[in-house]
Parts: sequence; C-alpha cells; structure tokens
Amino acid sequence: MGVTDLFDKIKKEFKAVLGEASKDKFFQHKNTFPDEASAVQAFAQSKQKLFNVDDWSHMAGITSTFELYNAQGQRKAAQNPIVGDFIKIILPATTIENWVKVIEVVEEEDLAKFVVQPSHNPLTPAEEPGKTDHFFTEEATSTFLVARQGTTLMACEIGRNEVANSHGQEAGDRPLLNTVISTGGWAGFQAIQWGNLTKYLVHLKE
Repeated sequence: MGVTDLFDKIKKEFKAVLGEASKDKFFQHKNTFPDEASAVQAFAQSKQKLFNVDDWSHMAGITSTFELYNAQGQRKAAQNPIVGDFIKIILPATTIENWVKVIEVVEEEDLAKFVVQPSHNPLTPAEEPGKTDHFFTEEATSTFLVARQGTTLMACEIGRNEVANSHGQEAGDRPLLNTVISTGGWAGFQAIQWGNLTKYLVHLKE
C-alpha cells in the first residue's frame, strides 16, 4: 500500500468513527522539499525525531514533558520505544504524572509510527490495582506517525476513544482531577501540543 493510500485509509477510518467529536481527534502537518533526495534525508531525520520521545520535551513553544521508561519502569533516555515501554507525560504548569504504554511500533522504508494507550504507573504497579494513571481511560489510543510520499513528508497524531477517566476503580483517587484535565486544560491545549509536534516532526518552524 502506498503512503498516499495509507493516509487516505487513515482519514477514512477516522471519519467513520467520528460519531462524537470529543472522543476522536486528528492533527496533521505536511512539508514539501525541492527534490526527492532531500526529502529522503529529511524523512530519516523525522524518524529520529519521532522515536526520540524525550526530545519532544524540548520543542519550541509550550510543551509537555515526555520521558521514556522500559517495561520494568527504568529510564530509557535517547532510546527508541519498543512494545511494552512506558512514557510519562507531565502537562505544562503541573506536576501530575500521566502514563501511557507502547502497544505497537512500525518502521518501514517510508513510514514509521507507534501507538500508545493510557496505563498504570509502572513505578508503583501494586499500589492501586486496576488504576489507570491518565486522564483518559485505557480504551483511548494515540498514534504518532510520519511518512514520505515523493518529496512530501507527512506527520500526524490520531487520538481515538478519548473518554475522561472519571469513574470507578480505574480513576483511583483522581476522578475529579481527570475530568478537569480532560475537559478543561487538555481540551484547550491539545491542538497546541499535537500541532507543535506534527510541525516539529516534518521540520516546519513556528
């Protein structure tokens, strides 16, 4: 399947599940280069940016803090994510930890992506069994993707099933906090965060 076909497929699938706009989000940027050779070189850099999650913390403008951990809860600075790894996310102006787990990694000649879902904190897995340490429930996923088609690079973030983690055992001791973040702070900041990221991944300046 060509990259253009892949992106068309992603967009069609996204529109098909867009029953409630608050539960599914799509952010994308493109950048076209003067020739294919420079686009190939730029795509290699895009893959490095995509997989070097810790560097997302240093993007221009306001951004969250991102830290990669392995399956045992140990830091993995400057290493590519693999299935089973965790990412700690701290939103700007907060100290609240939100955790996601890497559930899929794909790397091809002109395509690279990884998928995460909300998870428990791997540093304290036994404290509250069944708890998801994130403001969305564990059914939510985020896909981060870069691809090259000819001289054009594309980057996107696809959020699926983004429902506030505000009830029962999964919310633990932070149901109200999760609701405030998911419907308040994050709802307003999401477009900035993923807009900046997709620009960064295809080397667009602010």
